[in-house]
Amino acid sequence: MADSLNPILKSYIPIVEGIARTFGRNCEVVLHDFSKMNSSIIAIENGHVTGRSIGSPMTEEGLRAVRKKNIDNIINYTGKTADGRLLKSSTMFIKDENDEVIGCLCINFDISELFIARRVFDDIMQTDINESEKIAEEVIGNKVNDVLTDIVKNTLKQMGKPVAYMSKEEKVNIVKKLDQQGAFLIKGAIDYVAKVLCVSRYTIYNYLDEIRVDNK
Repeated sequence: MADSLNPILKSYIPIVEGIARTFGRNCEVVLHDFSKMNSSIIAIENGHVTGRSIGSPMTEEGLRAVRKKNIDNIINYTGKTADGRLLKSSTMFIKDENDEVIGCLCINFDISELFIARRVFDDIMQTDINESEKIAEEVIGNKVNDVLTDIVKNTLKQMGKPVAYMSKEEKVNIVKKLDQQGAFLIKGAIDYVAKVLCVSRYTIYNYLDEIRVDNK
Protein backbone atom coordinates (compact mmCIF):
# COMPACT_ATOMS: atom_id res chain seq x y z
CA MET A 1 0.00 0.00 0.00
CA ALA A 2 2.89 2.35 0.80
CA ASP A 3 3.95 2.44 -2.87
CA SER A 4 0.53 3.74 -3.92
CA LEU A 5 0.53 6.57 -1.40
CA ASN A 6 0.89 10.17 -2.40
CA PRO A 7 4.59 10.92 -1.79
CA ILE A 8 3.72 14.00 0.24
CA LEU A 9 1.57 11.95 2.61
CA LYS A 10 4.19 9.22 2.68
CA SER A 11 6.75 11.73 3.94
CA TYR A 12 4.58 12.35 7.02
CA ILE A 13 4.64 8.73 8.23
CA PRO A 14 7.93 9.08 10.19
CA ILE A 15 6.51 12.24 11.79
CA VAL A 16 3.56 10.24 13.12
CA GLU A 17 5.88 7.89 14.97
CA GLY A 18 8.16 10.69 16.14
CA ILE A 19 5.38 12.72 17.75
CA ALA A 20 3.87 9.66 19.43
CA ARG A 21 7.19 8.52 20.87
CA THR A 22 7.93 12.03 22.10
CA PHE A 23 4.66 12.49 24.02
CA GLY A 24 4.02 8.92 25.13
CA ARG A 25 1.27 6.35 25.16
CA ASN A 26 -1.58 8.81 25.78
CA CYS A 27 -0.84 10.67 22.55
CA GLU A 28 -2.52 9.19 19.50
CA VAL A 29 -1.19 10.45 16.17
CA VAL A 30 -3.11 9.73 12.98
CA LEU A 31 -2.39 10.33 9.30
CA HIS A 32 -5.42 10.44 6.96
CA ASP A 33 -5.51 10.09 3.18
CA PHE A 34 -8.53 11.95 1.79
CA SER A 35 -8.54 9.93 -1.42
CA LYS A 36 -10.01 6.98 0.50
CA MET A 37 -12.51 8.29 3.05
CA ASN A 38 -13.88 4.86 3.97
CA SER A 39 -10.42 3.70 5.05
CA SER A 40 -8.57 6.98 5.36
CA ILE A 41 -6.11 6.11 8.15
CA ILE A 42 -2.81 5.21 6.53
CA ALA A 43 -0.61 5.55 9.62
CA ILE A 44 -1.41 5.59 13.32
CA GLU A 45 0.46 5.37 16.61
CA ASN A 46 -1.12 4.69 20.01
CA GLY A 47 -4.39 3.73 18.37
CA HIS A 48 -5.60 2.33 21.71
CA VAL A 49 -6.56 5.90 22.67
CA THR A 50 -9.55 5.86 20.31
CA GLY A 51 -9.57 2.18 19.38
CA ARG A 52 -8.70 2.80 15.73
CA SER A 53 -6.13 1.25 13.41
CA ILE A 54 -4.82 1.50 9.85
CA GLY A 55 -7.77 1.29 7.45
CA SER A 56 -10.26 2.88 9.84
CA PRO A 57 -12.50 5.56 8.30
CA MET A 58 -12.51 9.31 8.71
CA THR A 59 -14.52 10.63 11.67
CA GLU A 60 -17.72 12.63 11.22
CA GLU A 61 -15.93 15.81 12.35
CA GLY A 62 -13.24 15.17 9.77
CA LEU A 63 -15.77 14.65 7.02
CA ARG A 64 -17.50 17.91 7.88
CA ALA A 65 -14.18 19.74 7.75
CA VAL A 66 -13.33 18.26 4.36
CA ARG A 67 -16.63 19.47 2.89
CA LYS A 68 -15.63 23.09 3.59
CA LYS A 69 -14.04 24.94 0.69
CA ASN A 70 -11.50 26.83 2.82
CA ILE A 71 -9.92 24.44 5.27
CA ASP A 72 -7.95 25.92 8.15
CA ASN A 73 -6.00 23.94 10.70
CA ILE A 74 -8.00 23.20 13.84
CA ILE A 75 -5.78 23.52 16.90
CA ASN A 76 -6.42 22.66 20.56
CA TYR A 77 -10.03 21.56 20.49
CA THR A 78 -11.57 19.04 22.86
CA GLY A 79 -13.40 15.81 22.22
CA LYS A 80 -14.27 12.54 23.89
CA THR A 81 -13.59 8.89 23.22
CA ALA A 82 -16.43 6.40 22.94
CA ASP A 83 -15.94 5.47 26.60
CA GLY A 84 -15.97 9.09 27.78
CA ARG A 85 -12.28 9.94 28.18
CA LEU A 86 -11.40 13.56 27.47
CA LEU A 87 -9.19 14.39 24.50
CA LYS A 88 -7.23 17.47 23.56
CA SER A 89 -6.86 17.42 19.80
CA SER A 90 -5.39 19.23 16.82
CA THR A 91 -5.90 18.63 13.10
CA MET A 92 -3.41 19.95 10.54
CA PHE A 93 -4.41 19.69 6.89
CA ILE A 94 -1.90 18.64 4.26
CA LYS A 95 -1.90 20.11 0.75
CA ASP A 96 -0.26 19.03 -2.48
CA GLU A 97 1.72 21.13 -4.94
CA ASN A 98 -1.56 22.43 -6.41
CA ASP A 99 -2.73 23.67 -3.00
CA GLU A 100 -5.37 20.93 -2.86
CA VAL A 101 -6.03 19.29 0.50
CA ILE A 102 -5.02 15.64 0.28
CA GLY A 103 -5.00 14.55 3.90
CA CYS A 104 -4.46 15.58 7.48
CA LEU A 105 -2.32 14.87 10.50
CA CYS A 106 -4.29 14.54 13.73
CA ILE A 107 -3.11 14.50 17.33
CA ASN A 108 -5.46 13.22 20.02
CA PHE A 109 -4.06 13.48 23.54
CA ASP A 110 -5.93 11.66 26.30
CA ILE A 111 -5.85 14.21 29.14
CA SER A 112 -8.18 12.33 31.51
CA GLU A 113 -5.34 11.28 33.81
CA LEU A 114 -4.00 14.84 33.84
CA PHE A 115 -7.38 16.11 35.05
CA ILE A 116 -7.33 13.56 37.86
CA ALA A 117 -3.79 14.62 38.78
CA ARG A 118 -4.80 18.28 38.75
CA ARG A 119 -7.62 17.60 41.20
CA VAL A 120 -5.16 15.81 43.49
CA PHE A 121 -2.72 18.73 43.36
CA ASP A 122 -5.53 21.24 43.92
CA ASP A 123 -6.59 19.33 47.03
CA ILE A 124 -3.03 19.19 48.35
CA MET A 125 -2.39 22.89 47.69
CA GLN A 126 -5.69 24.08 49.15
CA THR A 127 -5.21 26.35 52.17
CA ASP A 128 -7.62 28.19 54.43
CA ILE A 129 -5.61 31.44 54.33
CA ASN A 130 -3.80 32.78 51.29
CA GLU A 131 -0.28 34.17 51.45
CA SER A 132 -1.24 37.84 51.37
CA GLU A 133 -3.58 37.34 54.34
CA LYS A 134 -0.77 35.66 56.29
CA ILE A 135 1.49 38.66 55.66
CA ALA A 136 -1.23 41.01 56.86
CA GLU A 137 -1.63 39.01 60.07
CA GLU A 138 2.11 39.11 60.74
CA VAL A 139 2.12 42.87 60.24
CA ILE A 140 -0.61 43.38 62.80
CA GLY A 141 1.11 41.07 65.27
CA ASN A 142 4.39 42.94 64.93
CA LYS A 143 2.76 46.39 64.98
CA VAL A 144 4.45 47.42 61.76
CA ASN A 145 3.22 50.67 60.22
CA ASP A 146 0.17 50.10 57.99
CA VAL A 147 1.73 52.18 55.22
CA LEU A 148 4.74 49.86 55.13
CA THR A 149 2.42 46.87 55.10
CA ASP A 150 0.60 48.13 52.03
CA ILE A 151 3.80 49.03 50.19
CA VAL A 152 5.34 45.60 50.78
CA LYS A 153 2.16 43.70 49.97
CA ASN A 154 1.58 45.58 46.71
CA THR A 155 5.21 45.18 45.65
CA LEU A 156 5.10 41.43 46.29
CA LYS A 157 1.87 41.19 44.34
CA GLN A 158 3.58 42.69 41.29
CA MET A 159 6.11 39.85 41.29
CA GLY A 160 3.38 37.25 40.81
CA LYS A 161 5.08 34.39 42.63
CA PRO A 162 5.55 33.13 46.20
CA VAL A 163 8.63 34.37 48.05
CA ALA A 164 9.88 30.78 48.39
CA TYR A 165 10.35 30.60 44.61
CA MET A 166 12.07 33.95 44.17
CA SER A 167 15.70 34.19 43.13
CA LYS A 168 18.19 36.53 44.76
CA GLU A 169 17.86 38.90 41.78
CA GLU A 170 14.10 39.05 42.25
CA LYS A 171 14.46 39.78 45.96
CA VAL A 172 16.98 42.52 45.20
CA ASN A 173 14.48 43.95 42.73
CA ILE A 174 11.80 43.98 45.43
CA VAL A 175 14.12 45.77 47.84
CA LYS A 176 14.94 48.27 45.09
CA LYS A 177 11.25 48.98 44.47
CA LEU A 178 10.64 49.36 48.21
CA ASP A 179 13.59 51.72 48.53
CA GLN A 180 12.28 53.83 45.64
CA GLN A 181 8.97 54.15 47.47
CA GLY A 182 10.68 55.25 50.67
CA ALA A 183 9.75 52.12 52.58
CA PHE A 184 13.04 51.98 54.45
CA LEU A 185 12.45 55.43 55.92
CA ILE A 186 9.83 53.79 58.12
CA LYS A 187 11.01 52.52 61.48
CA GLY A 188 11.25 48.73 61.62
CA ALA A 189 11.19 48.32 57.83
CA ILE A 190 14.50 46.46 57.59
CA ASP A 191 13.45 43.77 60.06
CA TYR A 192 9.97 43.46 58.57
CA VAL A 193 11.13 43.17 54.95
CA ALA A 194 13.80 40.67 56.00
CA LYS A 195 11.13 38.51 57.60
CA VAL A 196 8.81 38.72 54.60
CA LEU A 197 11.62 37.83 52.14
CA CYS A 198 12.93 35.07 54.43
CA VAL A 199 16.43 36.55 54.67
CA SER A 200 18.45 38.17 57.45
CA ARG A 201 18.41 41.90 58.17
CA TYR A 202 22.08 41.97 57.15
CA THR A 203 21.12 40.58 53.74
CA ILE A 204 18.68 43.46 53.28
CA TYR A 205 21.49 45.90 54.12
CA ASN A 206 23.69 44.17 51.52
CA TYR A 207 20.92 44.40 48.92
CA LEU A 208 20.56 48.12 49.63
CA ASP A 209 24.31 48.63 49.32
CA GLU A 210 24.30 46.86 45.93
CA ILE A 211 21.37 48.94 44.71
CA ARG A 212 22.79 52.25 45.83
CA VAL A 213 26.23 51.51 44.37
CA ASP A 214 24.60 50.69 41.02
CA ASN A 215 22.63 53.93 41.14
CA LYS A 216 25.72 56.09 41.61
